Amino acid sequence: MKKYLLDLTVKSVERIHERYVLIRLTDDKPLPEMQPGQFVEIRVDGSPTTFLRRPISINFVDQEQNELWLLVAAIGDGTRRLAALQPGDTLNCLLPLGHGFTMPASKDERILLVGGGVGVAPLLYMGAVMQQMGCEPTFLLGARTAKDLLMLDIFKRYGRVYVTTEDGSEGEKGFVTNHSLLQKEQFTRIATCGPTPMMKAVARYARQSETDCEVSLENLMACGLGACLCCVEKTTEGNLCVCKEGPVFNIRKLLWQD
Repeated sequence: MKKYLLDLTVKSVERIHERYVLIRLTDDKPLPEMQPGQFVEIRVDGSPTTFLRRPISINFVDQEQNELWLLVAAIGDGTRRLAALQPGDTLNCLLPLGHGFTMPASKDERILLVGGGVGVAPLLYMGAVMQQMGCEPTFLLGARTAKDLLMLDIFKRYGRVYVTTEDGSEGEKGFVTNHSLLQKEQFTRIATCGPTPMMKAVARYARQSETDCEVSLENLMACGLGACLCCVEKTTEGNLCVCKEGPVFNIRKLLWQD
C-alpha cells in the first residue's frame, strides 16, 4: 500500500479522559485509503526532548467528513505536546504504515475484538469496517475502573459491547479473560490490542479454545519503515520488524512465553 507524507490540519482536540485526547485531522484532499490496525508516524514539533516521530494507531476514518481520528495517551513530553494542539494547527503525518487486521472473509464470521486501555483504539475502526461489510462485531473492552473506559458510546454504534473493570465499577469484575462471554459463546476469530499481559492472556485463551487469534503489538517504534530495527520481535520466521511486518501478527507466528 502506498505511503503518504502529509501535513494534516487539526480539526478538533477533545479531552475524553484525564490522560487521553481524541484528535480529529482533516485535509483539503480526500484522505488516503487506510486499513484497520495500521498506524501513523507523527512528527512532534515544539518539543525539545522529542526527536523521533510518535507511532499512533488509526482510531477511526470518517470518509464522509474526511477525518482521521487518533486516540492519544498524553503520558510523555511528545504526546503531551500533541494533546496541546489547537484547531487549525498542522500535524506532519507519515501514513498508512504496517499491516492491519485480517478482515472477515464472509458475513458469517463471528469475530471478537478485545481491547484494554488505549489499545481499544484500532478496534473501533475495525468494527466500523466490519459493519459496512454486513458483519456484526462483538467488543470486549477492559479497564481498571468505569472512568477509564474509553469511547463506549461510539463502540455501541457498531456492535455488541461487553465490559470488564478490575474494581467492578462497570460490567463484570476482573480481567477481559474472566468475562462470562468467553464461556457462553464461540467465535471464529479474535483480534486484540492492549497491554502485553492482557494480550498474552487472550492468546492463551485462544490457544486453549482453538480459536484463531491476531494481536497488535506495541513495540517501541521510531522510523515506522523497518530501517532502525528498534521494534524487532522474535517470530517463527526469525526477527521481524513490528512496524513493517506488523503491527498485527497471528499468535501462531509469535514466540511468546507464557
